[in-house]
Formats: sequence, structure tokens, C-alpha cells
Amino acid sequence: MLSTVLSSGCSDAAGLAGNLFAFVLFVSPIPTCRRIIRNQSTEQFSELPCIYALLNCLICLWYGMPFVTPGVILVATVNSIGAAFQLIYAIIFIIYADKSKKLRMSALLIAVFAFFGMVVFVSLRFLETHLRQMVVGYLSVFSLISMFASPLFIINLVIKTQSVEYMPFYLSLSTFLTSLSFSTYGVLKFDPFLYVPNGIGTILGIVQLALYYYYSSKYGEGCSREPLLASYA
Repeated sequence: MLSTVLSSGCSDAAGLAGNLFAFVLFVSPIPTCRRIIRNQSTEQFSELPCIYALLNCLICLWYGMPFVTPGVILVATVNSIGAAFQLIYAIIFIIYADKSKKLRMSALLIAVFAFFGMVVFVSLRFLETHLRQMVVGYLSVFSLISMFASPLFIINLVIKTQSVEYMPFYLSLSTFLTSLSFSTYGVLKFDPFLYVPNGIGTILGIVQLALYYYYSSKYGEGCSREPLLASYA
């Protein structure tokens, strides 16, 4: 009984910590959005990171809902906040983009919500409880792993340029701590759909921190630029 209570308390603590660390990642595009609003132009910023992040948050939000996966509500809370932020960033992008980008972004946004609506409808209408969790779980794992393209790109860029100017320490640390927290949360909840992708994210976070330490010590931090991870919008 005591071990169950302790395990539940530890998993909740890990989940709450993950929510807090993820919040830092969710607000990281704010400087980019302020620049877009100030210049009234999206310049060369891509809309795709925002779209990918929104879709990822929606799918993971659905996975964390009690009628899909009971007992992991903290996954739903963090991704509901993330989805709200990404939607705001998408709207800002649409407002200040040129006509062709407005149309493309609007179409992608409609496609994201159409796909999410289809996932919700099919999983509720045609899948029983266990199969629903499995199908949505695999979708969430695929979505999370696809998001690792961004840190992999940054790791490659750091090695190529031998500079950490595009990899701010606080973002690398937040990525590591968020992944570690939800990996721990998944282990304590015995949920491979949580601990496998977040375990991969934890390893990538360690690599980023190691690279930051190596290149900042050897070459200095370089000029301060807006982080690539902030280009969600």
C-alpha cells in the first residue's frame, strides 16, 4: 500500500515537473512572434514547425484523456497548454504572412484539425478501449519521434559550425528536463508510449548539453542570435 502511494506521488511529481519545464519550451517562440509583429512580416520564418508542434500537441492531448488512457491526465494538461500556444503562434503567422503563405498556412491549419477530428471520431466510434489506447499511443509515439528532427538538425548545425549560437543553453536544458520528467512519469506509470519517445528525447538532450559544454568551452558562445527552436511561428 505504502509503495503504491509513493509510486503515485513520485509519478505525479515527475508529471508536474514535466509540465513546468515544457512551459519554458512553449513560450520560447515569443521573441520570434514579437519580431514578426514589430516588423509586420513573417520574413523567412517557416510555418511548418508550428504546424508540426500543434499536431503533436493535439495527438498527445488526446492520448492523455481519461477515456483513451486512464491515469495520465498530466499528459493531457501539458499538451492542452502547448496546443493553445501553437494555435496562437499560427494565428499570428497567418495575420502577418503574405498572401501565398496565408493561404498555405490556413490550409495546413484546417488539415491539422481535420486529421485530429478524424482521429477522435474513429477512435471513439470504432475502437474499443484497449485498441483505442494502442492506436492513439502509436500515433503519439510517431508524432513525438518526428519532432526530434528539430534537435537533430540543431546538433548537426552545432557540429558543422562549431558554434552554439543557435542552441541556447536554457532551451537545451529545458528540452532535457522535460523529456527526463515525462520519461520518468512513463516508467512509473508503466507506459511505453510515454517512456520510449521521451527516453530518446532525454538522450538527445544530453547530447545537446554535452555539445554546448564542449563548444562553448573551446570556442566561446559566439554571437547571441534568436534560437532556431524559437521559429515555431
